[in-house]
Amino acid sequence: MGKLVILSLFIAAFAIFLGERIINLRKRCLASRDLIPKHLQNCRPIKSLEYGSEDITILPNGLAIISTGLKFPGMPSYSDGPGKIYTLDLQDSRIKPVELRMDRGFDFDSFNPHGISTYTDNDDTVYIFVVNHPQHKSQVEIFRFVEEENSIVHVKTIKHDLLHSVNDIIAVGVESFYATNDRYFTDSNLKQLEPLLDQPWCNVVYYSPDQVTVVADGYYSANGINISPDKKHIYVVDLMDHNVHVLEKLESNALVPVKTVAVGSLCDNVEVDPETGDLWLGCHPNAWRFFLNDPENPPGSEVIRIQSIHSEKPIVTQVYVDDGHVIMGSSVAAPYGGKLLIGTVYHKALCCDLD
Repeated sequence: MGKLVILSLFIAAFAIFLGERIINLRKRCLASRDLIPKHLQNCRPIKSLEYGSEDITILPNGLAIISTGLKFPGMPSYSDGPGKIYTLDLQDSRIKPVELRMDRGFDFDSFNPHGISTYTDNDDTVYIFVVNHPQHKSQVEIFRFVEEENSIVHVKTIKHDLLHSVNDIIAVGVESFYATNDRYFTDSNLKQLEPLLDQPWCNVVYYSPDQVTVVADGYYSANGINISPDKKHIYVVDLMDHNVHVLEKLESNALVPVKTVAVGSLCDNVEVDPETGDLWLGCHPNAWRFFLNDPENPPGSEVIRIQSIHSEKPIVTQVYVDDGHVIMGSSVAAPYGGKLLIGTVYHKALCCDLD
């Protein structure tokens, strides 16, 4: 009888714990949030990007680099083939994506692109850094971009124990970058349980051929990362804590926390306007719907803009909101020349007019 009582008490305690964790996760996911649509003018879907456009970055000449076809545990995916990298010329009124060809020396069949970044060397050579998850592993690929041939040439694959669950990346050199780890555990099953634990165990890693080190930690889910136009500050998005962290970049490559700005949504990737310094974030306004992926109650999309982030009173503005009937699961928003590209984890991409 004693053992049965102890077992019953254990089961009851576990049920209470699990229930509390689920309630907490729903709060983190803003599961009760209702959306009021706020649309932009002249939004049109971009052909060839029906299987997602998880990350987008735009070169100074208006050429957008887009990763598509991400397959990630616990998230929807409707693409059967490998992921791809596209370009999109925003100075061309046709808004037509072009798939970049890869050299034969790269394992294209297992390509599973996530976050991306670009770096332009002193000789104007453009390198594209891509977070890749072949067989759900985590590594970083460096490609040389050959624009005139619409191709990318594989330069290097980077693997390291500290780069165990990379989500996004910001390149700061030909072979150096900062990367976010969105999970603490490396085991795939434990990764799925991690949101229930709700602990600030995630971090940011600096990588170079000479130095690999954790430079910031204490995040619930470190996601998007980018750098200020003057290269003095790094911005890190904590998706599950609904905020953006501002960190000062030291000459040693270490990061020093400066401030945190609340955004009121589960924001994913962050792009920085090179002229104004404004931050643009693709967000999941109700992530509970995103994980359930119910066609009758689809996940919505949200774009948030942060102006004057280094001032005492940053301006946080909701630029775009949709309840999932136009676009589902926005993950990135990138402005250029009066246009705004809105990308998603697994759905279509939009090009909208800002003016």
